[in-house]
Amino acid sequence: MIKLLEKFLTDAQLQEMNSLLEKAAFTDGALTAGVAARRVKNNLQAKRTQPVIDQAREIFAKAVMQNTEFRDFALPLQVLPPLFSRYETGMCYGDHTDNAMMGGTRTDLAMTLFLSAPDSYDGGELVINTDHEPRCIKLAAGSAIVYSASSIHRVETVTRGQRQVAVTWIQSMVRDAGQREIIIDLTQLINAMRAKQPDAQEALLLSKTRANLLRMWADT
Repeated sequence: MIKLLEKFLTDAQLQEMNSLLEKAAFTDGALTAGVAARRVKNNLQAKRTQPVIDQAREIFAKAVMQNTEFRDFALPLQVLPPLFSRYETGMCYGDHTDNAMMGGTRTDLAMTLFLSAPDSYDGGELVINTDHEPRCIKLAAGSAIVYSASSIHRVETVTRGQRQVAVTWIQSMVRDAGQREIIIDLTQLINAMRAKQPDAQEALLLSKTRANLLRMWADT
């Protein structure tokens, strides 16, 4: 499953984050890639130990806490601090899959937050290989996409301008993707029923079922 999060950042958060990144020092992104991904990774990445990066991560963490759509979809147990990547003209990231574990955290889901306006650069699309067909994604600045970290994906070559993104990984409370989809579907049904009839007994019963499934399937 893939989840689009429009306006994950507010306009003010986006502007502040990009202003902070203008002051950040960047280095070769291949330094943080796994052995296989290092051969196909050609981008720049903000050095992690910088005060401006700490501030940018605080903005990201606040957006995560405020976004109900993200929480309902990812069911996050842990969200890793984001990496900030920059693609200059000619840079790309070839087909790869993400490491299963990062710093002791299982990576069930990946998230790319777009920080550059789509008309400010050409190329640079995120391409995710799904079960049906590749999905080509290029979102408005401040919007994000959440997808399976186990998928094969790539970033197409930037042919004009500069692509800037934040990338992170999530350990979900429910590690099994099929079980997680059931929880997501139930959440959508509950929300839809309560929007039409706030006191519906059917919504209460579905909430009980969702809670019991989480008790059965959730990691703690």
